[in-house]
Amino acid sequence: MNLNQLKIFYLAVKHGNLSVAGKKLNITQPAVTKGIQRLQEFYDILLLNRFGKRLVLTDAGEALFEIAEKIFELDRLAEDCIRDFQQNERGHIRIDASESFGAYYLPSIINPFSLDNPNLRISVNILPTEQVVDNAATLKNDLGFISFTIENEKVSTHEILEDRFVVIAPLSHPFARKKTLDPADLEGQSMVVHEIGSVPHQAVKRLVREYNISVSTPLELSSNRAIKKAVESGSGIALVSRKVAHEEVRLGTLAAIPLSDTSFTRKFFMVLHKDKYVSKNLQAFIDSVNQWARAYHRARKSECGMRNAVIPNERPTSNA
Repeated sequence: MNLNQLKIFYLAVKHGNLSVAGKKLNITQPAVTKGIQRLQEFYDILLLNRFGKRLVLTDAGEALFEIAEKIFELDRLAEDCIRDFQQNERGHIRIDASESFGAYYLPSIINPFSLDNPNLRISVNILPTEQVVDNAATLKNDLGFISFTIENEKVSTHEILEDRFVVIAPLSHPFARKKTLDPADLEGQSMVVHEIGSVPHQAVKRLVREYNISVSTPLELSSNRAIKKAVESGSGIALVSRKVAHEEVRLGTLAAIPLSDTSFTRKFFMVLHKDKYVSKNLQAFIDSVNQWARAYHRARKSECGMRNAVIPNERPTSNA
C-alpha cells in the first residue's frame, strides 16, 4: 500500500476537509483529491463519498480509516522515541492538567524538578479533564493530570493522590473557631460552589443528600481563585480540596476547617497513552510525581485533626 496516499486519505477524513488535509501535507487540494482517487482505483473500491464539502465514509472506508489511525499513531510514537534519543538530556516534557491539580499541586513538583534539570524544557497547559484525556489519547501531550477518570481505551490511568475536602470561611465566620465541622452544621449556610459537574460540586450535592441539609448557592464559579476571593469578601463559605486553601491559610486570610466525615475526599489521576514511549527524562519526572504524592500523604496524615493545618511543599528527591 502507498503510505503517502493512505496519509492523504487519513488526514482528509480526520479533518473532514480536503483543503485542511492539503495544508497539513503542503500540497494542493486537487493533489489531495487525486491521491484519494488513485488509492480507490488501485484497489477498485469506493472509500468515501463527497456530498458538497461533506465527506462520508463507506464501510470499506471506515475499516481502512481505523487501521490508518493506528498506523499513524505508531508513526508518531516512533518519532517521539527518536526525538528523545536525539535530544538526550535536552528533552521536552509536555504536560496537560486540570485546573485544581495544575494550579495548586503541580508547581510543588515541577519547580524543584526543573531546578534539578535545567536543560529539560517543561510546558504545562491547564485544560478541562476531557481535553487532557483526549490529548493523551492522540499523543498531543506526554503526560496528563485529571480530576476524575474517563474511559478511553488508548490511555492508562493511575491514581496518584487523594486529598480531603475542607470548608473555607472568612476569619470572622463562626466556623473559623472550630477544629472540625460536622456536615449538619452547614444547614442554612450560603455556599459559593464550583460549576455543575465538577468534583467539588458533586461533593456539595452529596453533603446535602446524605445529611438532609439545605444550603443556598448564590454564586457558581469555575475558578478556585475566584471562589476563594468570593469567600474572603463574605459571599459565603465553600468546599475546596485542602491544598487549594494552602496559601490563604498560611497568610491568615481564610480558615480551612476539615469535615468530621473523613470520607469526603477527592482524587487526582495521572494519564498517558498506553503505548507511549517513556524516555529517561519522562520516567524521572513520573518518579518525582509519585515521591511528592507519598510525601504529601505522609504530611497530611501526621497533621490530621490539627486546626487549619498547612501542608508543606515537600521537595521530592530527583532521580534525573
